[in-house]
Amino acid sequence: MRKDLALTTVDVARIALSLPEAQEGSHFGKRDFRVGKRIFSSLPDTRRAVVKLTIEQQEMMTAAEPSIFLPVSGGWGRKGWTSVALENCDHAALTSALDLAWRNVAPKRLVVVAVESLGHRRRDLEPPFAPSKPKRKKA
Repeated sequence: MRKDLALTTVDVARIALSLPEAQEGSHFGKRDFRVGKRIFSSLPDTRRAVVKLTIEQQEMMTAAEPSIFLPVSGGWGRKGWTSVALENCDHAALTSALDLAWRNVAPKRLVVVAVESLGHRRRDLEPPFAPSKPKRKKA
């Protein structure tokens, strides 16, 4: 990505705060974004954002875009917290990562309302990349 097109923390904040009931807060002196009391993203410095993904989402995103997504070091990374390199990230990748992180922590009722207001089908509410449930055979 060209440096003059690189995303900034302003872009992160704008996208994060556009999600339903998202609020900006502070955690250990760093900006964060949350739904209720649950953090879905933070801004530890001006070069990166951190998002709360599931382990499966983290594995998929780091494999697909290793120059953008990297697990946070230590125990937090093993729980799905993932760094987003803003200088390598485009708007679509950042929006997708923030949306996934928001869905991971938002109350189910809020996710349902948000998805229905966008006109998505019910099956889109399943957690991304979750194993499908076995179907029952009719007797």
